[in-house]
Amino acid sequence: MSSTTLRRRGALALLASLPLLAARGALAQGYPYRPIHLVVPYAPGAAADQLARVLARPLAQALGQPVVIDNRAGAGGTLGADMVAKASADGYTLLLGTDATQATNLHLTRKFPYDPLRHFTPLASAAFNPIVLLVHPSLPVHSLAELIQYAKAHPRALSYGSSGLGTPHHLAGELLNERAGIAMLHVPYKGGAPAMSDLLGGSINVLFASLATALPHIRNGQVRALAVTQAQRLSGLPQVPTIAETLPGYVLAGWLGFFAPAGLPAPIQARLHTEINKALADETVRSALEQAGLVPSGGTPQALAELVREELATRGRLVKAAGIEPE
Repeated sequence: MSSTTLRRRGALALLASLPLLAARGALAQGYPYRPIHLVVPYAPGAAADQLARVLARPLAQALGQPVVIDNRAGAGGTLGADMVAKASADGYTLLLGTDATQATNLHLTRKFPYDPLRHFTPLASAAFNPIVLLVHPSLPVHSLAELIQYAKAHPRALSYGSSGLGTPHHLAGELLNERAGIAMLHVPYKGGAPAMSDLLGGSINVLFASLATALPHIRNGQVRALAVTQAQRLSGLPQVPTIAETLPGYVLAGWLGFFAPAGLPAPIQARLHTEINKALADETVRSALEQAGLVPSGGTPQALAELVREELATRGRLVKAAGIEPE
């Protein structure tokens, strides 16, 4: 084929693409001109739902259009996330994704319906959902080092609860077992509330729980907080050390972030990224999120994409180490 023919075909392909590029440019310039649907893949009242409702108002004010919360619970968040993955990439359907929808669930399901990296446009990290390591006051340990020592001296005598199989609370316990060389028995529950109830009742010795679930019981002395799984200590619990202070390199936390379908025009991505970060920087918003037990974050789309990549690898390794078979 001659170079002239190749140049002619290239020019024709460019001309054919111009209307599509122009349409996408016009779409981005007029964005938004109708309500935006923010899909929360969990039931009302969950941490993701609370965050969405705190941010919906400032985002609506900044964008000049209502932000409608659309709760699509099911399959551990996969149902709602899949709906967004298959939606039009026009900026009117967004996802408040989590470590479960964007990382863990892939390793728990044989025929997973979407690719967390290829099928979404990252916008900005939203918040971290801190996890606290708790023990019943009757257990004679007052630090993580003492818990590890006790577990080694009493093999398989300790049982730790979590909010469910494959949840970050479960994986936090498996990571502690791995890093500390201990073998606490995992007891999965259907949610954080029943797990906390059994810790309070003494049916289990140890619990990994979300900060929002744990804080009232820590404050009234019903449970003892030994450590947090975050990289840094929490402002709400400054006296509680991180697990990494005893086991360097240990970090595992729940997190939430904003995503759009893949192919979102860059100007719309930039607009949403900017407004989300502005909302998260507002002191009223930050205070409301902290009251809900969340740690506001924010950041670049690139940082969120890197977080997803890292978490996919980490969660996959922990799921395998825990012996969880995909269903």
